[in-house]
Amino acid sequence: MSSMRNAVQRRNHKERAQPREREKWGVLEKHKDYSLRAKDYNAKKTRLKILRQKAADRNPDEFYFGMYSSKTHDKGQKLADRGNTVLSHDAAKLLKTQDAGYLKTVAQQTRRAREKLEREYVLKDGKRAIVLGRALNAAEGQHIIFAQSTEEQKKTYPINSIKKQTHGEVSESHHSDDSIQDNDNFGSDDSRPAAAQIKSHKALIPEAAAQKQASALRKRRKRRYEAQLLRLKALQSREQDIVAAERELNLQRAKMSNSVGGVNKAGVKFKVRERKR
Repeated sequence: MSSMRNAVQRRNHKERAQPREREKWGVLEKHKDYSLRAKDYNAKKTRLKILRQKAADRNPDEFYFGMYSSKTHDKGQKLADRGNTVLSHDAAKLLKTQDAGYLKTVAQQTRRAREKLEREYVLKDGKRAIVLGRALNAAEGQHIIFAQSTEEQKKTYPINSIKKQTHGEVSESHHSDDSIQDNDNFGSDDSRPAAAQIKSHKALIPEAAAQKQASALRKRRKRRYEAQLLRLKALQSREQDIVAAERELNLQRAKMSNSVGGVNKAGVKFKVRERKR
């Protein structure tokens, strides 16, 4: 009988959503959410009741000698020993050496990632790189020449040659179209365009598709450049933080080995005495 009950399809019970007029209050609270919130509220309520009872039963004249050595935080929390063993001076120096090695390794990894991203990233203002060709698809490819300065860029590959290479095909196509139009209009008095020159709707569809594809490619390139720029800024900021932490750790190690001066706990500056030469 149980097998037959499981074979019959049952109704899927869906949870009720938050009404539209109450969307500003967030997701609709379910019973399990209310149970957790009520349990937490009751636990805090019980704890506050116990603390109020302890404060009411406190003896203002109570005293014991441990009060002399005990300390209290600004917020009223008592500061006590947690039972952790204090490391020796040599052990602390060894751990700081390991920390310095770790920071050095992470700094090298971050620097390599930043340099790799800088090599891949091509600035669009043309001051550090020249991008040749008009690749609309990924299969066509590009020819990229890197330069360290604007002068080297102009010397290596002049701008005039770039314009000739990029616009050569366009100018040739324009000249050929003009010659065809002259031949077609030769000897005709009618100034109206010929019927063959008027493009039909079917002929305009491939051009519109090509323009749409080119626009989508430009948008993808722009998003890729923006993502690379954000990642490059994040790597630069991380590298600066790691270098600052490494510098501070090296200063602490130098102070522990008494090789540099500094400021003691009383705020007094001191110098490390050097042997006279």
